[in-house]
Amino acid sequence: MTSSAATSTLLGRAAQLSLATGVLVFGIKLAGYFLTGSVGLLSDALESTVNVAAALLLMLTLRFSARPADQEHPYGHAKAEYLSSFSEGLLIGIAGVLIVQTSVLRLLHPHPVAASALGLGLTVLASVINLVVGLHLSRQGREMHSPALLADAQHVLSDVWSSGLVLLGVLLAIATGWNWLDPVIGLAVALLVLRVGWRVLRGAVGGLLDEALPQEDITRLEQAISRHRESYLEVHDLRTRRAGRDIFVDFHLILTSGMPLKQAHDICDAIEDDLKSTLPGANVTIHIEPEQLAHGQVHGARPDVRLN
Repeated sequence: MTSSAATSTLLGRAAQLSLATGVLVFGIKLAGYFLTGSVGLLSDALESTVNVAAALLLMLTLRFSARPADQEHPYGHAKAEYLSSFSEGLLIGIAGVLIVQTSVLRLLHPHPVAASALGLGLTVLASVINLVVGLHLSRQGREMHSPALLADAQHVLSDVWSSGLVLLGVLLAIATGWNWLDPVIGLAVALLVLRVGWRVLRGAVGGLLDEALPQEDITRLEQAISRHRESYLEVHDLRTRRAGRDIFVDFHLILTSGMPLKQAHDICDAIEDDLKSTLPGANVTIHIEPEQLAHGQVHGARPDVRLN
């Protein structure tokens, strides 16, 4: 099995795990709501339905993004992951709005919260399951550079924090008899959910607009190119972008006029190999130019290296 095929298989299994967890957690939280009558637990359960929808979308998107490049899509289909992230951000936002609506209605018409140890215990169990699965998805998303899986992991982990707030509100409402605390905590959950949705949307839009790689990755690329500074005169117009799991790097390389084509080719191959070792899976394009096009003043001497 190729590295790409193995990665696709692992991502598919992660998506299946996310879907199974979403269905299980939704069932557990819904049972907790029926046992306690807490609007906070209901809002928490409603938010979990988005997890299920997002996991289904994640499975479909990962399957599509794993398709190899073709004539219509010569750079592959990896950017489809950003569409999944964007859609998940929208779904999270919709869940936040639904929670606001439910909480406001309950705030206007307070309802006593039942002190059900079983109902609260089920919510704790759901949070533990989400925490374990969310951390696992986050680790795999980082290792495989999958924006869709990372977005799903953020969503699952946000569910953990929102559930913690809901439990706090239920316990305080039971202890004090202040039934309005439950919907107020529900509103706090909604704000948290909306914040996570915005972060997911922001990341997806950044990927679709071809944002540059993080500065630490760019610095590593510059250092890798500089290790070959004896072979070239100047480097400029370094550009980077990420498309899902794929990384694209291109720049202009100034070489000595009259250099044999074979030697220029070997220099480019050596630099490409170094860059691919620095950022595995990177797609590197090098545009060779003669020394007359150098940005610095040559005059027979080697100019300073420019990585801009």
